[in-house]
Amino acid sequence: MRRTTTARRGLAAAALALTLGLSLAACAGDSADDPTPSATSTSTADPADVAALAKVEVEGEPGSKPTITLPTTPFTVSALVVRVVDEGTGDEITEGQTLSIQTTAVSGTDGTELGDTYSSTPEKIVADDQLLPDLHDALVGQKVGVRILFAVPDGEGTNVVVGEVVEANDTVPALERAEGEAVTPPAGLPTVTLDADGKPSITPLTDPAPTTLVAQPLIKGTGAEVTEDQTLTVNYTGWLWDGTQFDSSWDSGEPATFALTGVIPGWTQGLAGQTVGSQVLLVIPPDLGYGDQASETIPAGSTLIFVVDILGAV
Repeated sequence: MRRTTTARRGLAAAALALTLGLSLAACAGDSADDPTPSATSTSTADPADVAALAKVEVEGEPGSKPTITLPTTPFTVSALVVRVVDEGTGDEITEGQTLSIQTTAVSGTDGTELGDTYSSTPEKIVADDQLLPDLHDALVGQKVGVRILFAVPDGEGTNVVVGEVVEANDTVPALERAEGEAVTPPAGLPTVTLDADGKPSITPLTDPAPTTLVAQPLIKGTGAEVTEDQTLTVNYTGWLWDGTQFDSSWDSGEPATFALTGVIPGWTQGLAGQTVGSQVLLVIPPDLGYGDQASETIPAGSTLIFVVDILGAV
């Protein structure tokens, strides 16, 4: 899809978001051989990068925050390289499972700590073909408790991360369309009409646009409540306040998937707290959208309207 959102990053702005977020968004190269507990990488990895990562020391008991010691600084690699440090002892990780991963990261520039999740919430990723092949092959077939070490350049240097899988659950399949109890919206909002397949259209208003965020459920789903740290699968259509459509996953033929921390604030604020299965009407004022910046077919200062079906969240 054409991204209708602007990137925002929170605590994980450095290596945590870069590496785990990157793995959700891209696929490159061929599959690797089965990983081993030694210095392992895919066949696409540069041997010099493999050798460099083998010299990085990881210390600490399983389940506790590890210490990463770099052999020298600055520490650099030319591309993502992965090594399995310790095998787990839990259940085998299988294709398609949702993994909870505790992470800690250091800067390759000087070895300083960039952040960790051991004192907060584990990262969530899905072990499927949306992962970068190196990470996918280092996880699938291993066991819960496995620790992987990986390094990746970010344009300014190299970030080095340890990820420890603490839980693996079967992924709940995404819904095909919003489903639940219909909600009658209050007066004063654009009217939403659905065709036989569930694709929305709107009847715009001539009234002045609201200046505060509107997040109105049209269908109340019965699934789990969405949190800001999740990755959502949605169908959506977006319009300007005058009813001009500028984007739609319905037209592209498949739902969109994105991290809720990587979208315009109106989406983050409007969808967090909703439930899976819900259909939500968002009216987003400029300060929670693109502000005074134009974005492709969206003029500067635009109030945006979205109808979003929340099909899944991990």
